[in-house]
This record gives sequence, structure tokens and C-alpha cells, in this order.
Amino acid sequence: MDTILSQLSLVNDHTGATSNPIYLATAYQHPALGESTGFDYTRTKNPTRSQFEEAFAKLEGGSHSLATSSGMAAVQLVCNLFRPGDEILVSFDLYGGTFRLFDFYTEQYNIAFKYVDFNKLEDVKAHMSENTKAFFIEPITNPSMIRAPLEELIDIAKNNGILSIIDNTFLTPYLLRPLEMGADIVLHSATKYIGGHNDVLGGVVTVNDESLADKLAAFHNMIGATLSPIDSYLLIRGLKTLHLRIERAQENARALADHFSDHTAVSEVLYSGYTGMLSLRLKKNYDVGRLLENVKLCTFAESLGGTETFITFPITQTHADMPAEALDARGIDRHLIRLSVGTESYEDIRDDLDNALAESIND
Repeated sequence: MDTILSQLSLVNDHTGATSNPIYLATAYQHPALGESTGFDYTRTKNPTRSQFEEAFAKLEGGSHSLATSSGMAAVQLVCNLFRPGDEILVSFDLYGGTFRLFDFYTEQYNIAFKYVDFNKLEDVKAHMSENTKAFFIEPITNPSMIRAPLEELIDIAKNNGILSIIDNTFLTPYLLRPLEMGADIVLHSATKYIGGHNDVLGGVVTVNDESLADKLAAFHNMIGATLSPIDSYLLIRGLKTLHLRIERAQENARALADHFSDHTAVSEVLYSGYTGMLSLRLKKNYDVGRLLENVKLCTFAESLGGTETFITFPITQTHADMPAEALDARGIDRHLIRLSVGTESYEDIRDDLDNALAESIND
């Protein structure tokens, strides 16, 4: 994988440029009637976006990638594969924005999204019906950080002729390549670890099947939620340091998970053992609001996967649109915080959190 990452800086043009060019043109001249350079209109295809898509498909182990204007646009692109009456089994614990979109599709288009515990394989099989068309799986759930038995689930999907759709945002192709395990579709919010610097909004969908690629490409072009040239360039830049950032964030997260495992302020550490994402459940005599007011290095913000350490409060941010009963069922309460651990010094992150927690105890 590092070889592919190093090759991203090689631009095949006559200039010798060592950084990928940004093609801002929205329209492209035709050499003659019935002829094309391969680029006609930027919504359909753009050279900078194509550079990112081709590179990402290689990293993902796929044949085709489609870059979208956001992570939610990537999820919405995949939803166009389904029709009224179809049913999709979904990770019980998942990103609140995905939950909101699936609710919309249920209400507007009569597509059923059923939430199941993918760690209980017999329950998964029991929930399947003749209308089940896909599994939508977060390999590490958000925000409970529960690892799913991905290989077994992909096998169940294949054996029953249904699609396996993997949201690989937390792990990235550096840590997990589901297409090589037999998955049908892998998607990401590229805003997160792929971009890596909290300065670009994007998504990406990757497949290995030509027929599936053709369908998704047609939807991609018709809907028009495609990635801009500048954002494509920023994601190419992000890919060049992906392995370095993931390794450092993961190293820091593992150390923090160990540090907080017997901390006086923390009742539960939720960590999968992989990536830079972990959640902490504070003891009830500690106030999350005061913690967020007292951090100095860490940032109270809603995204993840950047070089800075972010703290998110799921109940009021990422999962705010979930009904109370859904939040309760998933253990998302006013004591749970989610950390996207950055690439700063581990000691600085640890000390910042410890100092803020010391100021957060209720009198």
C-alpha cells in the first residue's frame, strides 16, 4: 500500500510537475464531430476527480471509485439501488446522519431499514426475508466502537444473493479492505481520515463489479453530487499521508484507552483496538459540559479523522435527531463522549484531558 501512496505524486504530463494539477474547467473542447478527449463536462468526468478516483480504487482493491460531494452523498448514491418494498439490514449502532437518511427513505419511498445486532449471526439470519436486498454494515460502530464479524456477514450475504455495503470511514483502506473479503460496495465519508486535515468535504463509493459500477456511475452523473476539482486535489494530498496519520492516531488512541481503563473519572472505555476512534463514558459525578469548557488542546467539534483531537458529544451532535428511545437502546446518554484522537503528542492529549476532567467534577 505504501508503494501506491508514494506513486500518487507522479503526474503523467509533459511539465514534470511533482504535484497533481487542479483542472477547474467545466467544459472540454471536442477535437471533431463524434470525438472526445474522454472529458466533456465536469459533472460527468473531471481530470482531477478522475486522478483521485483511480488512486482510491487501487487503495481499496476495487475497479471503480466514484467521488461524491460529501459522505452522506455517498450513502444516498448507494440508496438509489433500492426500490419501494426492499429491505436492508443495518448495523444497530451507527452514525446518526445515516439513521436520519434511512428514516427519510422509509417515510418517502417505503424502503425498510431494519436495525440488527450484526454480532448475533443467528439473529441476523432470522431477520432476513425474501425482501432483504442488502446488509449495511459499520465494521466499527459509531459511537459504541463495536467490531462486527465482517467476513461471516459477507459470506451470509453472498450465500443469499444480497449486497454487502460497508461504511469503512473509521478504518480506511489502510486498515481494512472489505472488497478483498468479498464485499460488494465500500463507502467512506472522505471528509474524515481520507482528507485528514478538516478542510475538505467529500465522499467516495468503490466497487469491483462492472454492472454495479455502471449503475452507480449513471446515478452519480444524473444526481450531480460529484466532488469538486479543488476538493479532489485535497483528497489526493490526504492520501499521501494517510498511512502516517492512521498509525500515529492509532498509537495515541491505544495509549489513551489504556490510560482511561482505570481512571477515576471514567466508568467505561469503548475502544475496538483499531483506528483513532474511542468513546468514554464519564462517571455520573463528572459534568461533560465543564469538561468541554476546560479542554485547551483538544477541540469540541463534530467531525473526526483529522490531525487534531476532537471531542464530540453524540447526544447533542452526531445523534441529535435520534428519538429518545433509540438513544436509550444504544446507550447514547449525557455521560458519553466520543474522541477522534489526533496526531499530537500523546502526553499532551492525555494531560489536557486529565486537567479538564479534574475541573469537571460536580461539587
